[in-house]
Amino acid sequence: MQNLYEIAVSRASDADERINYWREQSEFVDWIEKPKEILTKINDYFYQWFRDGKLNFCYNALDKHLVQRGNQVALYWESNMVHNSLQYTFNELHDHVSRLSGVYRQFGVSKGDRVIIYMPMIPEAVFAMLACSRIGAIHSVVFGGFSALELSGRIKDCKPTLIITASCGLEVNKIVDYKVMLDEAIQLANHTPICLIVQRPTKQCSMVIGRDFDYYTAMKFANPVECVEVESTHPLYILYTSGTTGQPKGIQRDTGGTVVALLWTMRHILGLKAGDVYFSMADIGWVTGHSFTVYGPLLQGCSIVLYEGKPVQTPDPGAIWRIIEKHKVVGFYTAPTALRAMRKEDPNGDWIRKSNISSLKSISMAGERCDIPTYNWIQSNTGVLINDHYWQTETGWIISCNFMDLHTFPSKPGSATKPSPGFVIKIMDNENKELETGQMGRICVRLPMPPSFMQTLYNNDEAFIQKYLADTPGYYTAGDAGYFDQDGYLHIMTRIDDIINTAGHRLSTAAMEEVLLKHKDIVEAAVVAKLDDLRGEIPVGLIVIKQGHDVQASILEKELVTMIRHDIGPLACFQSAIIVEKLPKTRSGKVLRGTLKAIVNGLQYKMPATIEDDSVLDKIKLNCLNYGKGMGQYCNLDFGNKDIYVEE
Repeated sequence: MQNLYEIAVSRASDADERINYWREQSEFVDWIEKPKEILTKINDYFYQWFRDGKLNFCYNALDKHLVQRGNQVALYWESNMVHNSLQYTFNELHDHVSRLSGVYRQFGVSKGDRVIIYMPMIPEAVFAMLACSRIGAIHSVVFGGFSALELSGRIKDCKPTLIITASCGLEVNKIVDYKVMLDEAIQLANHTPICLIVQRPTKQCSMVIGRDFDYYTAMKFANPVECVEVESTHPLYILYTSGTTGQPKGIQRDTGGTVVALLWTMRHILGLKAGDVYFSMADIGWVTGHSFTVYGPLLQGCSIVLYEGKPVQTPDPGAIWRIIEKHKVVGFYTAPTALRAMRKEDPNGDWIRKSNISSLKSISMAGERCDIPTYNWIQSNTGVLINDHYWQTETGWIISCNFMDLHTFPSKPGSATKPSPGFVIKIMDNENKELETGQMGRICVRLPMPPSFMQTLYNNDEAFIQKYLADTPGYYTAGDAGYFDQDGYLHIMTRIDDIINTAGHRLSTAAMEEVLLKHKDIVEAAVVAKLDDLRGEIPVGLIVIKQGHDVQASILEKELVTMIRHDIGPLACFQSAIIVEKLPKTRSGKVLRGTLKAIVNGLQYKMPATIEDDSVLDKIKLNCLNYGKGMGQYCNLDFGNKDIYVEE
């Protein structure tokens, strides 16, 4: 007898039945005009879900709950940075959001205009997102830790009418001056939008007359506005993710399909019911922050917890568990990096047991594959369902996971359990042939993708096709490598491009190499990932000095760290630059990054058949070994036999 998961997979994936399945799921949405066209094929690459439907996203997340849940808390804010807590009922949240929409209108923002949100984790950030969707403006949230250069690229690409930011963000023992970075970014982008500034008590900032306006002053005189009707295909937001070229890619997501998919996720994957409290630590600058921290739970009538702080050091590893106890949290979401940080400071789970977390039913994580020791630690110390999710900015929701509502599978640490209904995953080789069970290959998802999949890259349909769809006709190429085991569990192993995953942040090695090559003394550079117990991966630079240039290694390394911090951001965690005589290359000039990664991680490898000069590898080993023994603090290399081989 089929369980509910098997039935859902069968219906959502079947060419004839999927229309009926997603039509049924769309009934949970409050439409202004219900869609009659459920799935429309535009051509071999583009599909649209519910395209003739009309609705408003903010209405579904907020206004529809006012009658029954107006006095229920919609948003809890907990800040361990300023030692403050606030809460907003659905009625109060509605008031803030509708008035902020009025402020947007006063500054000329209308349906289809772009608004960049460059904010720390404060309530005004949530107001800003919802206020955009209320009037049909398209928001683009930029992570507050990004540098001026990264921010300027996003300003250049989407040309916002307005940017909303705060005077500062707060880190452990550090104040991040957002306004300084914003001013530099606007200058670099050569585009001057209106800037709305939330002045935080911790640090005030100066204002540019005629361009900058105080948030709270504007809100005092704002008139609330009602929800604007938009088409189901109207873009809800643009979310940028770094590409292998270093150029930002603007993932564009629709409105109707996103509402349908997130409501499905809340019910069947997270098992949330209206009135439950959900706590996601994901920053609003990431797709998980959009879907889990803000939008998804509100759509379901749940209360959200917004947290400004760290899993540790603010003030201790018990901070998260005290919040869970305080608000009787049902579901908790974080990244494996955060769990590793807590495990490092609380190896026996003593801080967990100091709080009553009996309300908690599940802990979910994504952003990177959770290592098995951390998985086992959190499982043994909480006893709840541990759900290691696999998803991407491009998909908007979870590709593979476990399920609280449909069917809960036995846990298998290291795997992403089973594909979500609608995601038909095949493991392909480089010739687009499907591989057998247990064989690792490229992860490809059959078209059409389920609702909420990206519409395109903003203003760049051709790049969307070439990046994701052209290599494997009829499939979306996820860019990851993995395999299915004999139980049908999906295992995600690595990226197939050159993206480094540092603490859940996908960073382009090509972008970092470009920064290193700006230094006057460097002629060549390669950046590869070194495995790190805390952050998953950290970037290590291997650099070749220009002939005749005399450099002091320690000074050069400090200069390069500063350059990466400025151009990419401190979240890159770049701290190690190793000087080498030359980089290993194929005869055609391709740098052998896979081999370099093996050397940096102390792994054995097969000598690449196409290498131009095999003697260079032993020299690089020696360079790395000397670095690890000498000035390097973070590159403690081990060249023991680990029975792992890399072949280019």
